[in-house]
Amino acid sequence: MLADIALSDMPFVHDLDVAALRQAQQRAAQAAGVAACFSDTLYADGSKGPEMMVMPSGWFEIGSPVGEVGHQPAEEPQFRVQVERAFAMGKYTVTAEEWERFAQATGFRPLRELIWPKDREPIVNVRLADIERYIDWLNHETRQHYRLPTEAEWEYAARAGSAGPFHFGDSVGCKDVAFRPIFPLPEKETKRGWLSFLPQCAPMNWAAPVGQKDPNVWGLYDVHGNVWELTVTPWHPSHAKTPRSAHEIPRQGKNQRLVTKGGSWFDPAVSARSAARWPRLRDELDVNLGFRLVREL
Repeated sequence: MLADIALSDMPFVHDLDVAALRQAQQRAAQAAGVAACFSDTLYADGSKGPEMMVMPSGWFEIGSPVGEVGHQPAEEPQFRVQVERAFAMGKYTVTAEEWERFAQATGFRPLRELIWPKDREPIVNVRLADIERYIDWLNHETRQHYRLPTEAEWEYAARAGSAGPFHFGDSVGCKDVAFRPIFPLPEKETKRGWLSFLPQCAPMNWAAPVGQKDPNVWGLYDVHGNVWELTVTPWHPSHAKTPRSAHEIPRQGKNQRLVTKGGSWFDPAVSARSAARWPRLRDELDVNLGFRLVREL
């Protein structure tokens, strides 16, 4: 368990305002010798890899309180998690066009029966083994260390200092998040039914291209909705086994499921909350399941 003195040396990001959060990001980037937003160069052809945003060190509360709309027991207990060192997080989920460079270099071919994304749409319908091949290729091309995030790293980066359901506040609409419009966020203090949301919410049959919604304070896009994002954290039905260090990966044991975060275009708005979490099989692939990268600094 982390000592209180260790926590006192680092900022509690939920207490910082927007200016302080961005200053912390800039300081972390300067200390790492990179810009707050950067891309590594690919060795083979000199092109640029995925855009990455620097996440400063600090600590935050993982999970959600019982009173939060959409709260699930899997999001308990809430407790402090420490991010001991800065890291970089993908500005977007990895896209089809980014994946295509890997496919051309390695000969990867998707199964013919799979629906396949294009251009700036998030890459989906790829298994963990294929994602690991992509990351190995990217590490070789950039001479850097990329990986999937832990659940705590993901939630810390997605929240960007916020403590509520979404990085932008407590309520959500289709202009903010790509979710299934027939399942909007339940409203506690209104008599409007879910039908009142439908005129402003066009139905979705596929994930939207990345970057069409507003980013959070640290410059991350689409952390709420669009596609679920895979983490390396083994699934447990609560946070009882979640480490107090954001960078620590719990032992897998016999668990064949991993935590995914962020919700998707196919799911209710409550699934897109920062604290929401859902299990997926390690070898699962789906039209609403993608991933976002972490890069060590």
